[in-house]
Amino acid sequence: MDNRLEVHRVKGACTMKFLDQAKIYIASGAGGNGCIGFRREKFIEFGGPNGGDGGRGGDVWVECVANLNTLIDYRYQQHFKAKSGQGGMGQNRAGANGDDCTIKVPPGTQVYAEDGETLLADLTAPGERVLIAKGGNGGFGNAHFKSATNQAPTFANPGLPGEELTIWLRLKLIADAGLVGLPNAGKSTFLATVERQTEGRRLSIHDAASESRRRTHGRH
Repeated sequence: MDNRLEVHRVKGACTMKFLDQAKIYIASGAGGNGCIGFRREKFIEFGGPNGGDGGRGGDVWVECVANLNTLIDYRYQQHFKAKSGQGGMGQNRAGANGDDCTIKVPPGTQVYAEDGETLLADLTAPGERVLIAKGGNGGFGNAHFKSATNQAPTFANPGLPGEELTIWLRLKLIADAGLVGLPNAGKSTFLATVERQTEGRRLSIHDAASESRRRTHGRH
């Protein structure tokens, strides 16, 4: 029983979840419809229109945060949608705006369009935010259309639809390939051998600043 638990622990320790590219689908919220309403009160013969405006749809943002270093979360969830705005109501009450949707990414993430070539954003510092999809505007209620020539409009505007698009998230890496190992495992010897086989091309070998304190940092 003890040996089986030890194997599980070692197997779990060797699992590394890292992803440097992800394809996701985003949609901003649609605007709420305007309301067609009229004031109806006792002893008031001509109440007039009082339909409120619809709420604005939520936006989709991409935000750079400091506590992430991989895009692995977007392997399991690829669809993100902001909330739609609520419709207007009577008594000149406007609908509530939809909540925004924020996609959090690590520093060094680039956002590309669906074609994979058009760069939409390059997030390098924590705290940076970029608007990717804008929410639709809410429609006007019939109170908005009241005029001297039209005292009782019987129409209102529908809310505008949101934006839907597919984007690529790509995490920039500091190297195309890396060699990872414990201290004195032969990393520099291996690189020196490769250097001789590549007709004298000099490969970069540097000492890590925390090599003796953190074994996850070796030569690179």
